Amino acid sequence: MGRLSPYTLEFCFRFVIDCMYFPDRSPLCSKTRATFLMLMMRMNSMGLTGDQQPPTTDFTDGRIPVLGPAPVFDAGSWAARLPKNGVGPSTVRVALYSHDTMGLGHARRNLSLAQALSGSDRQVDILLITGNRETSAFQMPPGADCLTIPSIHKASDGSYRARRLDMSLQELIVMRGNLIRTALESFQPDVFIVDNVPRGAVRELDPALQALRQSGQTQCVLGLRDILDAPAIVDREWSKAGNYSAIRRYFDQIWVFGDPAVYDPVVEYGFPSDIAAKVRYTGYLDQCARLNLDEATGRDLLAGLNLPDGKLALCMVGGGQDGSRVAEAFAQADLPSGTNGVVLTGPFMPEETQRRLRGYAVSNPRLRILDFVQEPGFLMQRADSVVAMGGYNTVCEVLSYNKRALIVPRVRPREEQHIRARRLSELGKLDMLHPDCLSPARLSAWLADERTGPGNDVTIDRNGLERLPQLLDELLTPAAAWSNGQVCNEESQYAAL
Repeated sequence: MGRLSPYTLEFCFRFVIDCMYFPDRSPLCSKTRATFLMLMMRMNSMGLTGDQQPPTTDFTDGRIPVLGPAPVFDAGSWAARLPKNGVGPSTVRVALYSHDTMGLGHARRNLSLAQALSGSDRQVDILLITGNRETSAFQMPPGADCLTIPSIHKASDGSYRARRLDMSLQELIVMRGNLIRTALESFQPDVFIVDNVPRGAVRELDPALQALRQSGQTQCVLGLRDILDAPAIVDREWSKAGNYSAIRRYFDQIWVFGDPAVYDPVVEYGFPSDIAAKVRYTGYLDQCARLNLDEATGRDLLAGLNLPDGKLALCMVGGGQDGSRVAEAFAQADLPSGTNGVVLTGPFMPEETQRRLRGYAVSNPRLRILDFVQEPGFLMQRADSVVAMGGYNTVCEVLSYNKRALIVPRVRPREEQHIRARRLSELGKLDMLHPDCLSPARLSAWLADERTGPGNDVTIDRNGLERLPQLLDELLTPAAAWSNGQVCNEESQYAAL
């Protein structure tokens, strides 16, 4: 018997599985179907599969070298996870990747996804792949674990370098790419969710995406926040990076974590029709559910502040890498009478800035400085007013808890936060202050305003986390492999049998 390609074997296996779930589609009798499945598993165990290797490329065009043969389709492993009742794998494996080159936003968003998926009716094992070692300090949902890879730092001009290791960017990207691919080969996910950057930071996901597509076992999802950047910048960068071709080749769906009534990336960025057809809008990700993970932590956090009685004004600047100006302006602002202030600096704020902030707190008994907390949502829930930068997760928390908020958005190297803050300000959901206009006096004036909260005349969809289990089911339905063409494209190879 000749050697079969993994594509052929994958098609045959999925064909049989599809017939088992939907027997009315096939004239095969149950005995024939069972025999065919046993044959495919036996062939796989005997090594009668091809070991085609993806093309190896050098670093000159930005792609990462692919080292070693791609994995073959492991029918036995996949079949071992089949359920007794015939409704997809009994234990679903989901891997989530975030490049985490700036701040904590990407990793925190993936943690929210992990929590929602772990709460579905399915049994789900989740592997988070992150470039932030701080991610492991967050409370993990049941069935989830974290793999931290060496981190990359993104400078204010958009360039990249190693955050801690004394390595060139090329060396670091090759190492990260190999670590990610090896982890995914071992984990064998049913679903792989990539956060925001289709090919990963500096295309580090190319080897993994090639291997996953060749194995045929994994449905790949691109998760996009509501806003990426200004349309002209997205068009230029996506075209240069080959993102459209990567999406066509590797990704089965695109999940947009936003409300198209606020910002519709399909329209704003002019996605081609075949790319637009992959899009599913989830709605914004309501952050309230995260507080259920560890209520004791929230009580300890608030008690540990040891604040006098009164209202709470909260300042949040994400990871803190570029939040120094906002934090210092808040610390120097005049708090209204009877109001306490808390600044959450984030773990990446420069130490010199943190020292100055602690100096302000020494002279103000109502001011507290925190560098990192496991769950900032507890502070947001308690706050009466919020001054913050405009990252996706922070804005989701503002919307989730319906807080009165002043957003001072980042405007460089991306305009994402500025666009988001402006759109939501126009809808009456928050106030915006351009960073060029930032001063302690402007913050003092806003904090002294007695308005009770944002306008409620516009409803924004915040049901994204509730919809994720349904989207997962859609991906894992056996018929999906037929509808998206993943299996049907291999019909010619099946005929050759």
